Amino acid sequence: MSTIPLHEKRILITGANGLLGQKLIKTFKGKFKIVASGNEDHFFLEDSDIHYEILDITDPARCKAVIHEVKPDIIINAASYTNVDGCEVEKETCWDVNVKGVENLAKSAKNLMSLVIHVSTDFVFDGNSGPYSEENRPNPLGYYGKSKLASENVCRISGVPFAIVRTSVLFGLGVKVKQNFFIWIYNNLKEGNKISVVTDQFNTPTLVDDLAGGIFQLIQKSAYRVYNICGGDFLNRYEYATILADVFGFEKDLITPITTNSLRQKAKRPMKGGLKIDKAQQELGYHPRSLVDAFLYLKESVSDGRLSTIT
Repeated sequence: MSTIPLHEKRILITGANGLLGQKLIKTFKGKFKIVASGNEDHFFLEDSDIHYEILDITDPARCKAVIHEVKPDIIINAASYTNVDGCEVEKETCWDVNVKGVENLAKSAKNLMSLVIHVSTDFVFDGNSGPYSEENRPNPLGYYGKSKLASENVCRISGVPFAIVRTSVLFGLGVKVKQNFFIWIYNNLKEGNKISVVTDQFNTPTLVDDLAGGIFQLIQKSAYRVYNICGGDFLNRYEYATILADVFGFEKDLITPITTNSLRQKAKRPMKGGLKIDKAQQELGYHPRSLVDAFLYLKESVSDGRLSTIT
């Protein structure tokens, strides 16, 4: 990493219209020179202070052109195809975005030796013995996890400085963002709809604000290689839903516990997934909110009328 002062560093964020991309920009604004990018024709946050470039990371020529123009010190790749079941059906699209897209970014960054920060997932593990540390051997079950592991390996052999950030069950709020687990539960329980949630899938759910803050800490520390940056609570999805109901005052009787095999999902899920954050706590000073505190934070946002996405 160069010795350029932090506030002078130029950061290119891909997938800027997604949940993480939006939160990265809000977290980093005023701290770095930010260029947002995405494959949509405009920036959803409508922030006139942020320069936006149209960038489809599956287009190598466009990647080269944008990176040549922006000359970023750091590239944060928040662009990803994350539909786990969709990846089993649209394998070519999944690979193009999750693997070839990373190749395109890394190749284009090589002349500048930009630091590439790539966001990965606990789905690179089989879920037999989670939560996992950075030292555990990956063994993905489904095509999504396989593509994300392949993208990690792209970073490792690219020849550019890199950091891999693994996270788990990302949730939070943003403008026009795709539905995540939190939004799905919130909307249904608020409307009084019954939902079924699995009791046998364990993860470490991650508030997007905490992940963005953890990536900022990683940059501050000039940290490289692999870090788990996620929530600190290890629990199943049914427990997650009942805690959400408690915090927001929803009726818990609307939530029916089920097991994964009743869903007949196309992709296999790691049953006991999740990640250990000891390394990030010790080396980065990363300390995420508890799940209850994360929900209280989101509840305050709802009461402030800032959640047009889920109302």
